[in-house]
Amino acid sequence: MAPSILQSMRGSKRNGTLENVGATLDEQVEALREELASLTELIREKGQKQGKYVRKQAEAGIEDLLSSSEDMLQEMRDLYARGGEEVRRTVQRHPFATIGAAAAVGVLFALLARR
Repeated sequence: MAPSILQSMRGSKRNGTLENVGATLDEQVEALREELASLTELIREKGQKQGKYVRKQAEAGIEDLLSSSEDMLQEMRDLYARGGEEVRRTVQRHPFATIGAAAAVGVLFALLARR
C-alpha cells in the first residue's frame, strides 16, 4: 500500500496536483473531526441517559432500604417492649427466684473479677 501512495504522490508532484492531494487530505481530516465530534456528542448523551437511569435505580433502592429498615426498627421496638413486659411478669410471679438468679450472677462476676 505504501509504495502506491508514494508513487501517486510522486506522480502528483510531476503533474502539479500535490495541492489537490493536500486539499483532499485536509477535507478528510475535517470530515474525521466532524465524525469524532458527533460520536463524542452521542457518547455524552448516552452517558447522561445511563446516569439518569442509574440514579433512579439507586434512589428506588434507597427508598426500599429506608422503608424496610423502618419496619425492622418498629419490630425491634415491639419485641423489646414485649420482652420487658415478660421480664416484669416473671419478676412479679417469682420474686425469690429472681433475687436468687441476680445474686448468682453477681457472685459469678465477683469470682471472674478476682482472677
